[in-house]
Amino acid sequence: MGRLDGKVAVITGAASGIGAAAARLFAAEGAAVAVVDRDGDGAGRVADALEGKGLALAADVTDRQGVEEALGRAAATFGRVDVLYNNAGVVAGFGPTAELTAADLNLCLSVNVAGTVFCTQAVLPHLRAAGGGSIVIQSSVAALVGLPGLAAYCTSKSALLGLTRSLAAELSPEGIRVNAICAGTVDTPMARPLLELRGGGDAARGAEVTAERYPIGRIGTPEDIARAALFLASDESGFLTGSVITADGGMTMV
Repeated sequence: MGRLDGKVAVITGAASGIGAAAARLFAAEGAAVAVVDRDGDGAGRVADALEGKGLALAADVTDRQGVEEALGRAAATFGRVDVLYNNAGVVAGFGPTAELTAADLNLCLSVNVAGTVFCTQAVLPHLRAAGGGSIVIQSSVAALVGLPGLAAYCTSKSALLGLTRSLAAELSPEGIRVNAICAGTVDTPMARPLLELRGGGDAARGAEVTAERYPIGRIGTPEDIARAALFLASDESGFLTGSVITADGGMTMV
């Protein structure tokens, strides 16, 4: 028996990286999965590989109306929604804070924070109709430690922890749990520019340099974080709300 048998999950930013890994894992554990991404073709490829359990939805999380329409299609197609994994995110504004542009700051805040709020607002009627459910919010160790040159990203990911706790306090009486994952550096397309920066243009070298800060001896894989999201999405975490899982190979403990 799968841990998500009979459940319907919506995963944003699911055309690649952590979101795609989560889509595959959630489907393997029994869920029907709405694969949401602004890259509709990429979302389609992921959904097509889910053996009839996937639905591709092209949507930009910063577009409130588009998100509402996407969540409505997911509910109409599968009959309900039980899980929202707010995974979509960006990193922008590498460099000194004094040189941070308004465009890069606004991009991080609009996608990472406003996009999470919009998706959460859109899913609430469906979770209420299902009698409750789980919302998982993708944050980062950037919310817990100082990362020079990443002020916009750190700010946005820190805001998500406040949002997680506020939503958990608000929604718990309705049977809707809200938890966050603070992920360490993970080998994904989004992380590639950062790894290249740390490696002097060589992403592989950047991964080696980054891993030196990780007691576990490596950076994360998308599957590492997807497994944490599965736990929070499933009934196994039924007593957790307002919690933060730090999946970082021990980086924040040293």
